[in-house]
Amino acid sequence: MSPEAPPTAPRVLVVDDDPDVALLVKVLLERRAGAEVEVATSGESALARVSAFRPDLVVTDIEMPGLSGLELLAELRRRMPGVPVVVMTAHVSVEYAVSALRAQADEFLTKPLDNARLVDVVQRLAEEGRARRGHRRQTVLAVGAHPDDVEIGVGGILDAHAAAGDEITILTLSRGSRGGNADSRQGESLAAAELLGARLFLKDLVDTEISGGGATVRLIEEVVAEVQPTVVYTHSVHDRHQDHRAVSEATTVATRRVGTVACYQSPSATIEFHPTRFVRIEDYLDRKLELLACFGSQTASRDYLAPDFVTATARYWSRFGGGSAVEPLEILRETAEFVRVHAYAEQEA
Repeated sequence: MSPEAPPTAPRVLVVDDDPDVALLVKVLLERRAGAEVEVATSGESALARVSAFRPDLVVTDIEMPGLSGLELLAELRRRMPGVPVVVMTAHVSVEYAVSALRAQADEFLTKPLDNARLVDVVQRLAEEGRARRGHRRQTVLAVGAHPDDVEIGVGGILDAHAAAGDEITILTLSRGSRGGNADSRQGESLAAAELLGARLFLKDLVDTEISGGGATVRLIEEVVAEVQPTVVYTHSVHDRHQDHRAVSEATTVATRRVGTVACYQSPSATIEFHPTRFVRIEDYLDRKLELLACFGSQTASRDYLAPDFVTATARYWSRFGGGSAVEPLEILRETAEFVRVHAYAEQEA
């Protein structure tokens, strides 16, 4: 059994197709660097884990079947620009070193590894990585009336928050029994939250009968008190669905002391929905589609969940926000930090 990591332990993802090497690096970093370590044996499985694990540092081999270490590095730079990456190889050559550096690796190590140097590099870069991201770390709460509301409205934005190392909580106020089997939709919500690396609060208000005050406000206030969010996303009041309007009204009251509150678009939004912030999500659109695919009980009967519909909607809003895919937001109020974070994300995109 691995030693228990202290609360401030650096989180390291080790990627190597040789399981013996991966285990050796894992044990070394746990024992000598006090790290919390997860292992992936391919570039593809590493990408599947980064959002949920949110590492402070990635250590990867270069030569792997499928997605190579350098290809993985390039993809990590797109998804998680602030996370340091160390590349390893058994082949000592100038070409490899130049390729790694051009792909923006933070360090280049050769095998057999110098254990002391590896520990030193991991401790130093993990600390630097945390420092890079710490100034823009957010605690995010996304509130929806039904399962899949949040993922439709801000699935890409939430994945961008995850890539930045932000803490994400999803609050869904009903189990959506009028739109399908409540137990199935609960399982789908849990799967999407796990994929995103988010905490999920799933309440049991009556679908289509959610109130905009009273009990709904208190439910949201309880979660706000526990989570202490700095950023909240919720429905727009400009919506044909009565539950969406009610949740918007209740969230506005319950989050009155939160610095940033923004409203997302749903498929039932009216023409009065007037966004003022357009967040580029081209680097996160694939993950948004994966999140929506979790809701299999809905995808067969809801045209707006079809990948081409979702992609076309994001493409439409890009005419206002640039890039090739955008999620729009109505800003109720915002802090200067929120403005700066999204400006930084758009620079990186």
